[in-house]
Amino acid sequence: MGFLIVLGFELVLAIYTNRITGWFGELWTKQELKKLPKDQYKVLNDVLLKNGERTCQIDHIVVSPYGIFVIETKQYNGKIYGGKYDKHWIRYGKRNKKIFYENPIRQNYGHCMMVKELLNLDDSSVYNIACITSRYVRLKIRHDGEFTRNFTIIDRILSYTEPKLENYEQIFEFLNSQNIKDKAIRKAHIKNIKKNIV
Repeated sequence: MGFLIVLGFELVLAIYTNRITGWFGELWTKQELKKLPKDQYKVLNDVLLKNGERTCQIDHIVVSPYGIFVIETKQYNGKIYGGKYDKHWIRYGKRNKKIFYENPIRQNYGHCMMVKELLNLDDSSVYNIACITSRYVRLKIRHDGEFTRNFTIIDRILSYTEPKLENYEQIFEFLNSQNIKDKAIRKAHIKNIKKNIV
């Protein structure tokens, strides 16, 4: 009986540790994004969008004259290996135990598609960025520029200097108006995501 109680406690602790760690990762990225020049960069955090029957939760969206930056934040630790097209990235933990994470570049591609469909934009105006917030993670990631670290995300966004969107302020207002705040819908979205994780 005591063993089951300890096991249950460890399971609950693991679940809430992951949630708290993820929350801090998003908070740190949110703080970084506040450093963007406010006259040309508009930021939305924790956005839930719906298109038809599909919903997607996006950690951060930055709207600017130079395009829309769709950002997925992850707080990983350890040694992470993976590639742009891999379904999962692998972390080697204690005693070389493999732990699988969903590939955030691939995950965020679906978010980018949702934004493009809602706004009727092409690929050239929407950028997929996966941001890792931990300074202590060791990364071996193969990618084509979709990946960045928390402390370099501002430089990455500011490196795009070709004007793409004249109506970026209207786009920001539209996305803000589409952000679903209803707690019941948000809870249903999370439940659906958990149900479909393979």
